[in-house]
Amino acid sequence: MLQRVLVPLFAVSLVAGCAVGPNYVQPDMPLPQQYLGQAAVDARPASTSVDRLAWWTGFGDPQLARFVTLALAQNLDLAQASARVAQARAGLGAANATLLPSGNISGQAARAYQSVETPLGQVLNSRPGFDRYGNAYEANLGASWEVDVFGGLRRGREAALAEYQASEAGAAATGLTVAAQTADIYISIRGLQTRLDVARRQMLTQQELLSKVNLLYGKGLTAELQVRQAEGALAQVRASVPALESGLDAAMNALDVMLGSPPGTHRAELADLGAIPVAPQITDAGTPGDLLRRRPDLIASERRLAASNARIGVAIAEYYPKLSLSGLIGSATSVSGGNLFSSGASQATGVLGLRWRLFDFGRINAQIDLAKGQDAELLAAYRLAVLRATEDVENAFSTLVKREEQASVLAQGVDSLGRARDASFAAYQKGVVSLIEVLQADENLLRASDAQAQAQTESARAAVTAFKALGGGWQASGTDAVATR
Repeated sequence: MLQRVLVPLFAVSLVAGCAVGPNYVQPDMPLPQQYLGQAAVDARPASTSVDRLAWWTGFGDPQLARFVTLALAQNLDLAQASARVAQARAGLGAANATLLPSGNISGQAARAYQSVETPLGQVLNSRPGFDRYGNAYEANLGASWEVDVFGGLRRGREAALAEYQASEAGAAATGLTVAAQTADIYISIRGLQTRLDVARRQMLTQQELLSKVNLLYGKGLTAELQVRQAEGALAQVRASVPALESGLDAAMNALDVMLGSPPGTHRAELADLGAIPVAPQITDAGTPGDLLRRRPDLIASERRLAASNARIGVAIAEYYPKLSLSGLIGSATSVSGGNLFSSGASQATGVLGLRWRLFDFGRINAQIDLAKGQDAELLAAYRLAVLRATEDVENAFSTLVKREEQASVLAQGVDSLGRARDASFAAYQKGVVSLIEVLQADENLLRASDAQAQAQTESARAAVTAFKALGGGWQASGTDAVATR
């Protein structure tokens, strides 16, 4: 009779190819065929071309490339992400194990001393040769298996696999963020150093101008108004220096933390003034639809959506009965250990189990509604993440192009003001103009140089943001292949 029940049950469990709950289908995202700013980015003046997977090398700054490499090896956010991947891998292993039979081996040996004051002891003591000591030996091999007839366990494994893939993509997204933040901080440091150098030169110019105005004022050749204006201009420049120095200190400290080291560790390496890195050419930008396969944060969001879809099936499976098989084969004796494995000591048990939440459908309905609500939330989150990803690219492209245009215009202005300063100095040497006019020309030149440094910094930072928004620095692998099936 037992065989008639078990054989069909095994057959059903082996051939069942479907599971309760909705099968996952990746949502469609209607995206344009091209970025709005693509043409403007492609039309940028020819510069260094760079591989998207190692975009930080395209800035032509070996120190920048070295710091990014160190951050990818030492950053503590990345270490946490790697630990989360290990946890998700363990969860996947546990989900796989639930589909397989479990077994255990047990054994025991006991020695007991019987009281003769109990009713049983009094009866036994009345028998001739009664031994108050008793021994018992037992060894068993047990196995159990929950038969996944309706696919609840398989849906659970599907969810665990998707969560593992999401954790892998999340770790890749963290690495991309770390590389981008490291490059951004380094570029900010070089920009602040350049602006600080300009401010200090401007402060010297203003001091010299103030001294000349004071000299003329002492001789009665200029009004007090000019003295006060020169003092105010000098104070304004002096006030900008501490703010720039504070920003530079904060940026250097942030870089050390990104590299997984205490603040101040790499400050000596950055003490010398360095040029602001130049943004390379952005190649292989692809289309907005490519972001779904190229950006690891979008892949992670999509995989979390797939996991939530599978959990709907897990909840629906609670409607159906759970069937399990368990068995035990062993040997037990109370005579001696030598008789433990004899034919007379053998024992066996087989159990077909049934668990069905027959009168608990109200709670099951609530669990299904909860799973569906979570799935709807993650679907909206995924769609929003895709839209924001395209927004990131468009904003980065626009900022890059406009800041480079600004830097180009300012470069022309700096060149013109430089020639004006040279002409003013030549006129001063001939006695045509005063030294004050020469110093004012110097001040105008330095102000334009500061604005140019800011524009160069922001354009380089915009290039970093663009590479990050495009998913650069990460090689698509099996995770996104599964995600886009």
